[in-house]
Amino acid sequence: MTRAAEGRSGLTLSDDSRHDPAMQSSMPISPATSSNNRVHAWRFAIAWMLPLSVGAAALHSPWWAYAVGTAIQIGMALVELLPSGRRSPPAAKWSPWFAWCVRVHVPLQAALLGIGLWTAQQQSATGFGLLAVIALGIGVGSVTGSQGITFAHELGHSKSKLDRALGWCLMASVNYGHFMVEHFRGHHPRAATHADPASARRGETLWRFLPRTLSGGLRSAWNLERQQLRTLRRPWSKSPLVWITAGQVAWLVFLGVALGPLAVVFWVVQSAYAVFLLETINYIEHYGLVRSDANGKREPFAVHHAWNADHWLTNSLIANLQRHSDHHMHAWKPYPTLEALPGPQLPTGYAGCIWLAAVPPLWFKVMHARLEKLKPA
Repeated sequence: MTRAAEGRSGLTLSDDSRHDPAMQSSMPISPATSSNNRVHAWRFAIAWMLPLSVGAAALHSPWWAYAVGTAIQIGMALVELLPSGRRSPPAAKWSPWFAWCVRVHVPLQAALLGIGLWTAQQQSATGFGLLAVIALGIGVGSVTGSQGITFAHELGHSKSKLDRALGWCLMASVNYGHFMVEHFRGHHPRAATHADPASARRGETLWRFLPRTLSGGLRSAWNLERQQLRTLRRPWSKSPLVWITAGQVAWLVFLGVALGPLAVVFWVVQSAYAVFLLETINYIEHYGLVRSDANGKREPFAVHHAWNADHWLTNSLIANLQRHSDHHMHAWKPYPTLEALPGPQLPTGYAGCIWLAAVPPLWFKVMHARLEKLKPA
C-alpha cells in the first residue's frame, strides 16, 4: 500500500504489525514462474468439485448428499488450521480463463438442483422420507450458498451484461434475487456503518444479526429500486427486481403443482441454508468495524474496514472472497487480481469462522481481542 493510501485510510503499518495476528497478511511470495502461474490459474477449477461431488452423492441418497456437504465444510475448516495452507498465491494477471471458471458453475449448479429435485421425489412424503428431503436440501444448499451466491456476487460485479444476468439467475435459484440490488447499491456504499443491515456491530450475536439483516436487506433493496426507477422515470414493469421476484414465486408454485410438496420442501430448505451461509459470511466480514469518525462522519472505505483471510483452499473454492478489503476498495476488480492487503485478519478462514460465529461467547472472546489490537495507540 502506498503512503498516500495509508494517509487516506488513517492507518500506518509498522514492521511490528507483521507479527500481530489481528493485522497479519500473507508474507511476500517470490515472483512465480510461468509454470507456477499456470498451476495457480488452474487452482480455481477445484471449485467445480463441490457441485460434482454433492451431486454424485445425491444420486446415491439424500443422506449421502448431506454427509458429503457437511464433510466438505468441516474439512475446509480443518485445512485452514494447517500452517501450509494459510497463504494463497499472489494476485494473477487477468485472462478469460478466470471468467469461465465462474461461469461454468452456472450449469453445474443447475444440474445439481435438478438432481436434488429428482432425488426428493423418490422419497416418502412423511416421517423419515421428509427428514431425508430436509437433509438433502442442506447438502445441496451447502454448495448453492458457499459457491452459488459467491459466484453470483462475482458475476454481479462484472461489466458484462451476460455475467450480470447469470448472477441474477444464481440468486433466483436460492430465492434471494433482491441481493442483486441491495449488495451493489446498498452494501458497498454503506459497508461498515450502522446504516448497513449486512454489517454486524460489536457485541451483536450472529443469531441477533440474522433477523436484522434479513428484514433490513429486503426492505433496503425495494427502497433502492424505487429510488432508481423514480430517478430514471421508469415504471415498476421495467424493474428486474419485480420480474425476478415474480419468477421466484411462480417457480415455487410450478414445483408444487408439477412435482409435489417434497420438491417445494427441498427447494425452500436449500435456499434457506444457502442464505444462512451468505448472511453468516456477511456477519464475519465487517464484524465490529466502524467506518466513521468520532463525529459520525463516514470515512472512505479503507483497508481496515473489512476482515481478511488468505487461506489457499478456501480462496480457491470461493473466488478469493476472503481478500475482502481489496474487493471493497476496488469493487470492479476481478477476483484473481485481488491482493492480500495487510488489513485486519480473521483467526481462521471463512469456513472455520462460520463454526466460531455460531457460538457467541467463543466468537466474542476471539474477535474482541483482535478489535482491541486494532485501536490506535
